[in-house]
Amino acid sequence: QVQLVESGGGLVQAGGSLRLSCAASGRTFRSYHMAWFRQAPGKEREFVAAISPSGGSTYYADSVKGRFTISRDNAKNTWYLQMNSLKPEDTAVYYCAGPYPANDYWGQGTQVTVSS
Repeated sequence: QVQLVESGGGLVQAGGSLRLSCAASGRTFRSYHMAWFRQAPGKEREFVAAISPSGGSTYYADSVKGRFTISRDNAKNTWYLQMNSLKPEDTAVYYCAGPYPANDYWGQGTQVTVSS
């Protein structure tokens, strides 16, 4: 059974940082693009970032470019989202997913709340 498990969410003040992790089990994703999405209350789920299998290419939503960094550790079957300079509008449930763009698998989500 394939599982994606996010961790690292929490409550942080505006301007602060958090690092999310997504640990996969049940299969390896080292040959696939993987991604992060988020969903704020009352809004549709939106793309945040994606990363190529080697980690050499990364892609970001304009709203997070320059503040968030996606990375991965294929040996650990895990990928990460480093979030800096957080803003209240970054408040959402963050989901990891893959393989991108089909996104056959999703994590359960982790709440990120940014206070002003």
